[in-house]
Amino acid sequence: MIPTVDPITVEVIGSALSSITEEMGEALIRASHSTNIKERRDCSTALFDPAGRTLCQAEHIPIHLGSFIGIIAHILKRHPAEAMRPGDVFCGNDAYEGGGTHLPDIVLAEPVFIGDRIAAWAVNLAHHADFADRGHAHIYQEGLRIPPIRLFRAGELQRDVQALILLNCQVPRERLSDLRAQMAANRLGVQRFQALCAKYGEATVAAAGEALMDYAERKMRAGIAAIPDGTYRFTDTHDSPEIDGELALSLELTVAGDAMRLHFDGPPQVRAGINMVMTALLATVYYAVKTVVDPTLLPNAGLARPLTVTATEGSVLNCVLPAAVNARLSTCQRVVDLIHGALAQAVPERVTAAHNGACFVASFIGRQPGTGEPWVYLETIGGGYGARATKDGLDGVHVHTTNTSNLPVEALEIEYPLTLLRYELVEGSGGAGRHRGGMAIRRVYRAEADCRLRMDGSRFRSAPWGLLGGEAGAMGRFILGPGVAPFELGNGDLKAGQWVEIITPGAGGYGPPAERAPDSVARDLAEGRIAAAEARRAYGRILG
Repeated sequence: MIPTVDPITVEVIGSALSSITEEMGEALIRASHSTNIKERRDCSTALFDPAGRTLCQAEHIPIHLGSFIGIIAHILKRHPAEAMRPGDVFCGNDAYEGGGTHLPDIVLAEPVFIGDRIAAWAVNLAHHADFADRGHAHIYQEGLRIPPIRLFRAGELQRDVQALILLNCQVPRERLSDLRAQMAANRLGVQRFQALCAKYGEATVAAAGEALMDYAERKMRAGIAAIPDGTYRFTDTHDSPEIDGELALSLELTVAGDAMRLHFDGPPQVRAGINMVMTALLATVYYAVKTVVDPTLLPNAGLARPLTVTATEGSVLNCVLPAAVNARLSTCQRVVDLIHGALAQAVPERVTAAHNGACFVASFIGRQPGTGEPWVYLETIGGGYGARATKDGLDGVHVHTTNTSNLPVEALEIEYPLTLLRYELVEGSGGAGRHRGGMAIRRVYRAEADCRLRMDGSRFRSAPWGLLGGEAGAMGRFILGPGVAPFELGNGDLKAGQWVEIITPGAGGYGPPAERAPDSVARDLAEGRIAAAEARRAYGRILG
C-alpha cells in the first residue's frame, strides 16, 4: 500500500531528487577527461523509478531524454530484475536494441537497491566524441552498437566487455577515463538516493515520486486546457549536407480539452544520418510542448501522459533498422520548429520566432604532431535565438534540444593542432522585426597539422522564419579557404595551414519591423548587433 505523503514532504523530496541529479552531473563533468564533457558539458544525468519512469532529469540536454526513456525497458527485457544484484551496471547505446538515439551517446544505468529490492535507477549519458570519419548510409557504419549489457557484475568490472568497447574506439584512453567518470557519477547517485530513503523511508520516497508525476500531469493538462481547442497544421523543410535538396516535414497538432495529439509525417527514411528514432521524437516533443504550455513543469514522466505522439513508421521522423541516425539532432531542431509553428497559430504570445533551427557540427580527426597519437575534436556551434513577443532574441547561443557549452579557445588550442582565427557574432544575421532575432556565430578554424573534417548543419536552403510579420533570419553556410578541396557530403581534408569558416543561421524576428522603436535601432547599431545598412532600412520604415 502506497502511503499518503503531505505536500511539504513531497516538495522536499522532489527538491532532493533534483539535487541528486544535478550533483551527479557535476561529478561526471569534473571527473571526465575529454573536452567534450569536461568543457562542453555534453552529458546528462537522471533518476528513474523501478519500472523505468523518469523521476527527475538534470537540466542538461533535452534530447538525451530520448536515450534515457528507452534503456530501462530494454535492460529489463534482456535481464530479469530478480537476477540483478547491488553493483550491477548496464551499458548501452544502440538506437534500435538499446534505447539510444545515436551511437556516440553511451548510457550507464545502475539499479539502486534498498535491501533486496530495486527502488530506483541511477542513469547517466556521456557523448563520447570518438566515432569520427565514418559513413552514414546505415547504422552499421556509424560505430559500435551496444545493446544493454553488464559492464559491472555485482561491483566487479567485466574486463572482456570493456576491452571489446575500447577496441572499437579511436581514442581508447579518453574513452576509458570518461567511462570511469560515468561510473563515479552513478555511484554517487546510488549513495544519495539510498541516504534519502534512509531518512524518509523507501515507501515515502516512492509515494513522493508518484505524487510528483501526478502533479506534472495536472500542470500539463491545465496548461493544455488554456490553449484554444482545434487542429493546427504546420509544414517546414529540412536540409543537410548529407542529402540533395530538402525534405518536406509536416505536423498535425490537435488540442482537445486537456489533451494534445501530435501526428508527424515526412518522407521515407534516407541513406544519411539525419533519421530519428521514436524515442528521439518523443524527447523532442516533450521539450517543445513544455516550453509553450508551461516551462515550470517538473521534468518527469507525468508531463507526457496528456500527450499522444504518432509518426509515420519508416519515415525520417520515425525510422526503422537499419537507418543511420548520427545527425538526428538537426532533425530534432526542425521538429521543434514544427511544434512551435503550429502552436503559434493558437497562442502566438507564448511562442518565439524560429531559432537557428540547426545543430552545426565540426568534427576533426587527425594525429598529434610528434607523437602520432590519434585525436578527435567535436564542436557543436550555437546560433540565433528567435525574437519573442516582448524582447529581442539572444545572440550566439545553443537552442532547443541541444544545450552544450562552447569549447573555449584556450582549451581548444592547447589540446589540438588547431587555431581559431575568428570567433564572433555575425552582424545583420538576426531577422528584423518589432523585436529582432538573435545573431549567428562565425567560427574560423586553421589546421596546424593535416587532419580530416566533417561539417554538418541545416538551414542552408530555408531561413529561420519570423513570426507575425517579423523577417526571417540569415541562413547558415560553409566557406572553404584557398586550396581546400571541395567537401563531399560534408566530409573533406585540411592540409596544415588551410582554414574553413563556419557560419551558423541567425533567427527570425517578431512583429512588423516598422513598429521597431528608433532608440532600439540606435542601440543595436551602437552595440554592433546590426550593420549600418540595416539600421538605415529600419529608420526608413519607421519614418515612412
